[in-house]
Amino acid sequence: MSEWTDAIVGERMTVDNQFTDRVAASRFSSQEWGLIMTATEFEIEDAADPDDARLVADTSSLPAIMPELENVRSQVAAMGGAQGGRDGGSSGGLFDSIKGVLGLGGSDDGGVDPDELAAAERLVQEYADELQAHLQDTGRWEQVRLAYQE
Repeated sequence: MSEWTDAIVGERMTVDNQFTDRVAASRFSSQEWGLIMTATEFEIEDAADPDDARLVADTSSLPAIMPELENVRSQVAAMGGAQGGRDGGSSGGLFDSIKGVLGLGGSDDGGVDPDELAAAERLVQEYADELQAHLQDTGRWEQVRLAYQE
């Protein structure tokens, strides 16, 4: 099924450019968003029904990468640029990163903040909705929907 996603690379690049404002307004930096998107796959729900078919984000891999977002934040902060990302979070830098690696971070949920995970899932689905709208506007949705079924 990767052929259908390969066929929409150009459309995704267009939507990526249009979506930067939403990412900037979110709690995630562009680096964090890139990481989130690498853990996201897209599927078409109800692909056989032209009226109900919907592009959805498969976010089942997100919990595995969510703890890595803090590493991204620490790296950005260490380079002197704490732009983007969450406001007021505990960015303890190198010491907290070392504690986390040693398992001394004090979190028993694998470092996954449920609110942050939900925010990532919402933003990724907004992206999927935007991508579907773009595909519909350009007349490519039907072709993509049919390719998904093959």
